[in-house]
Amino acid sequence: MSSNDSIEALIELMARLPGLGPRSARRAVLHLIRKRGPLLSPLADAMRQVADSARECLNCGNIGTADICDICTSNKRATGQICVVEDVGDLWAMERAGVFKGRYHVLGGTLSALDSVGPEELRIPRLIDRIPAEEVTEVILALNATVDGVTTAHYIADRLQGQVRLTSLAQGVPIGGELDYLDDGTITAALNARKEIL
Repeated sequence: MSSNDSIEALIELMARLPGLGPRSARRAVLHLIRKRGPLLSPLADAMRQVADSARECLNCGNIGTADICDICTSNKRATGQICVVEDVGDLWAMERAGVFKGRYHVLGGTLSALDSVGPEELRIPRLIDRIPAEEVTEVILALNATVDGVTTAHYIADRLQGQVRLTSLAQGVPIGGELDYLDDGTITAALNARKEIL
């Protein structure tokens, strides 16, 4: 076993992260090794802690360290609104903007016939169960403006029609845009200008 095997293994793992290729991963690992005391060791400890404690919220699908996340258990959140997002990154983007004070529902993806992803593979049944259980009056469909996102929004709107007020994000979200890449001002404008569906 080569003395560099563990370093090469770390580079290969880092290269699998979004936005990092082999060259960027090599530079990042080299930087971590040079900053071993103030950066590498604390990072390794934090990653170990997250690996042991992180879990999906049983209610909404957010990521946290408890079975039910802080947003779902907060008394300060409006209980009549649920904002439906595709991914946890989208939820975090909405929270970063700081304008939505309701609760969330993370689908875990979008419907896709090509990838054989149907409603049962997503958290759509759980969303439908939450409407009467939590006395929800408005569902905001904050899905990405992609073909699969629009298809998923229409499917959910059809399933919930007549049960709640259905709205979607409006201006500011470009076609093909993804929430995680939008700035806070764009997210704020889109949320404030949401419109009725159907």
